[in-house]
Amino acid sequence: MKIGFDNDKYIALQSEAIRERAARFGNKLYLEIGGKLIQDLHASRVLPGFEPDVKIKMLQSLGDQMEFIVCAFAGDIEHGKYRADFGTTYDEEVLRLVDDIRSHGLVVRSVVLTRFDQSMRAASAFADRLRAAGLSVYLHSALHGYPADVDSILSDDGFGRNPLIETSAPIVGVVAPGPGSGKLATCLSQVWHENRRGVPAGYAKYETFPVWNVPLSHPLNVAYEAATADIEDFNQIDPFELEATGRTAVNYNRDVEAFPILRALLSRLLPPDQVYRSPTDMGVNKVGFAIVDDDAVQEASRQEIVRRHLKGQANLALGRATKEEAARLRAIMTKTGLRDTDRVVVSPAREAAQAGEAEGRGFGGVCCAAAIQLPDGSIVTGRNSQLLRSASAAILNAVKALAGVPDPIELLPKAVVRSVTEMKAGLLGRRSSNLNVEELLIALAISANMNSIAALALEKLPALKGCEMHMTHLTSASDAEGLRRLGLRVTCDPRFPKKPQRR
Repeated sequence: MKIGFDNDKYIALQSEAIRERAARFGNKLYLEIGGKLIQDLHASRVLPGFEPDVKIKMLQSLGDQMEFIVCAFAGDIEHGKYRADFGTTYDEEVLRLVDDIRSHGLVVRSVVLTRFDQSMRAASAFADRLRAAGLSVYLHSALHGYPADVDSILSDDGFGRNPLIETSAPIVGVVAPGPGSGKLATCLSQVWHENRRGVPAGYAKYETFPVWNVPLSHPLNVAYEAATADIEDFNQIDPFELEATGRTAVNYNRDVEAFPILRALLSRLLPPDQVYRSPTDMGVNKVGFAIVDDDAVQEASRQEIVRRHLKGQANLALGRATKEEAARLRAIMTKTGLRDTDRVVVSPAREAAQAGEAEGRGFGGVCCAAAIQLPDGSIVTGRNSQLLRSASAAILNAVKALAGVPDPIELLPKAVVRSVTEMKAGLLGRRSSNLNVEELLIALAISANMNSIAALALEKLPALKGCEMHMTHLTSASDAEGLRRLGLRVTCDPRFPKKPQRR
């Protein structure tokens, strides 16, 4: 993989920009942090070389100048909102976020539940749980007229109804487990309270995408549009920055649309010379200046666009995406001139399935296939059989290739695998008795205790992290979990496994 991003350069540039912004406001800055603070996998895919945890490492470099407030929309907690990318609920994500921040030696003392209502039993119980864990909990109610009614919001009946969150560090990062959590309102409420008690304080926004100093049509920014197709975000030239400076900068529609109201709020909170002139001016994003190979970034971003399109088609087939979302992704593919087969593992997987069908391979009259691109660029495939699902077969073939094990050598005793499949079909009554990914990994671990070659192959599993994989059929829930844990970048065709029609 070509490296397109310099993490050390990014840490130096970004941390200095945040320090400078804090100094601009008398060393009290509320920093709204967008996107993923930790495990930013989208950024690592489109910026080759970007470490998924580089943002938290950058904030670590600020040392004791930094502390955090974690925000969560009380309604998300009340209704048990689920985060599909991590397989967790939002209350679990709040706790994970607190633990992750603290594990990096940074301070988080407070959690605020926004738009809280006393009738919310689950959210109230969660607040008690947080207090029992030693965290300070603040409850912010919904503000009437927010954000347009500036007079009401900047009053004792507006932000004045929110308790001041006690902080001590010069830079306060405000983070959340997902969008719509109330980070901006929390930041502005804090700035209002600080200024009311005579403490100069300011606000800024830190997030990675879109990248303001690369072109609007750059694949990096287009990939961000693909990533946010479900919420209908789109990138645009920042008209306020263009008017104020003549400089072309990229921002996204929600920030541009909200800026006039935000500027009206800030003009009442801050001295005139500190009021931002544009959404771009409001941000402290230096990621574009740490790109060291634009060609590598462009290619990685194009690959992400194709992945997002394939994922959108699969989600549509599964009822997890709307037709409108899928149409937006198709439009992005058309605009960029991309096809599904521009993803290098798509054609080998489809060809393996077609060949298997022609040879009468598969299981139960169904032939599925999967392809994995290994770190050296070579591609291995796997097809389903009576013993293994296609994903399991592809993984087994991949670790054999990585370990240099000749294809004829078996890593799993057939008798052991067969006894498992027979138990699944008989005792457990499973419709699909062949081994899924997690079952394969367990079988391989057992075999490794008796077989040194299997042990060698087992050691190669971590090398699959970040490898590209495509399947010719929709991934089952059991396979999807195992593939996610291995860190494979999986896509699939929007087809349910079914027997071919006889003519």
